[in-house]
Amino acid sequence: MNATEPQRRWWPRSVRARAALAAASTAAVILVGIGWWVHRDVYRESTQIAEKQAEMQLWALADQLNEGVVPVRRSAVPYEVVATGRRTAVAYGGSMEDFDPGTRHVLPAPSEATEPGGLTIRPIRMPVRRDDNPRYRFNVDMAGGTYMVMSTDISADELSSDKVAALGVAADAKLRIYAVVLPHTAEAITKTTDRLLLRAGLVSLVLIAAVAYFAVRIALRPVEAIRVLTASVTASDPRERVTVPATGHEITALATTINTTLQRLDNAAAQQRRFVADAAHELRSPLTTLLASLEVALAYPERTDWPAAATTAARQTRRLHALAEDLLLLARLDTRTPTAGPETVDLTALASRLTEQYPLTERPLTLTCDSSAPAHAHGNLDEYERLLRNLIDNAARHAAHRIQITIRNQDAWVVLTVHDDGPGVPTEDAERIFERFVRLDDARSRDHGGTGLGLAIARDLAHRHRGTLTLTPRTLGACFQLRLPRAPTPAEK
Repeated sequence: MNATEPQRRWWPRSVRARAALAAASTAAVILVGIGWWVHRDVYRESTQIAEKQAEMQLWALADQLNEGVVPVRRSAVPYEVVATGRRTAVAYGGSMEDFDPGTRHVLPAPSEATEPGGLTIRPIRMPVRRDDNPRYRFNVDMAGGTYMVMSTDISADELSSDKVAALGVAADAKLRIYAVVLPHTAEAITKTTDRLLLRAGLVSLVLIAAVAYFAVRIALRPVEAIRVLTASVTASDPRERVTVPATGHEITALATTINTTLQRLDNAAAQQRRFVADAAHELRSPLTTLLASLEVALAYPERTDWPAAATTAARQTRRLHALAEDLLLLARLDTRTPTAGPETVDLTALASRLTEQYPLTERPLTLTCDSSAPAHAHGNLDEYERLLRNLIDNAARHAAHRIQITIRNQDAWVVLTVHDDGPGVPTEDAERIFERFVRLDDARSRDHGGTGLGLAIARDLAHRHRGTLTLTPRTLGACFQLRLPRAPTPAEK
């Protein structure tokens, strides 16, 4: 058991369940953020409403006192009116009744230095009641709590004597009106809102998870169909293809890609089967000739020209050896990734050396190399030599009198051409000649016609060095053009 199995046990394997869990988790984070923002906003708005209500009550009390009217005790906002030189409160109401202000005022009397008519708000701690008698309790219990209290002052000397007498204060007294801002309503509204948000959030999470689950389930139906059809593709029947949905979404791209991949695999398998069949055919021909020659020689030893038989056997053995070497090289090229080695090769020097050393004993041919400057390219010297030798061998088999090698530096490329004056290649066969075991001239003897692998090896070597090998149109003969990325010369570095 590895370390990841306990984690996988808790994590759902189904894509549908994972999508639902991810959607619900994301929604939960978003809803928590929204809930926190709504909680703070509701509490702030409710608190502002409570402050506005206390302020309105404060000014209403001030208007009543200025008219010489003692306010009634019934009030939604706790308030108290105190005066200098007076032990008891002038008036009180709301939850202030719990403190029994008729014995002694609860909130402090105004200072002599206070400027009347202004509005102040400050926190005040309420005293603890000595007698917890709920008989007069009106709204909430404020004992021992700290509350924001609004206050304003009125000077009795600004009132008439009748009003002062009605209020029961001295003619030079100062009155202070207190209105307590109660946070209980804001807290209650906020708690109610929080409960509603919690219920709505839980229901929303369940709905979001369910919608995500079923939406992914519906979206994955084409994927399941693709999986079933892909599982039915076997080596004996590789022609099966998946159905491409007509919706045009990502599943369509997936189905198209799978069909393209299956087609490539089918083509590769067919190419491999053709390659094996062609290789077997090519190997069978020299083996048949070799076996027939040896059997005739063994059957009639006294009439056999043994030097001629040995020469034939050696020639067919060399052909088998060359064919085996070509097949092994193609196998290596098929498994190696294209690369350009750190070695720098001068293709001009290589072509010149091959031109001087190439044997032209069978037919009178002229092999020349035309180059104006060194041409450097990154890669392997042996592979470049094999590539160029294959091109020269192919040209030598088809040329009538002359083979011309040309090398030029063109911007960031080295362009090498091998041109012969033979019959040329038909336009429709310009690409087919690079396939393996392809020979256009079936009348040519197999001993001199090659195996049909030289051009295929040359193109694979060109691709391995990030280059291209193509057949360019010519009015006379065939011209093969090799383009390779140019490497800087030692003088340019």
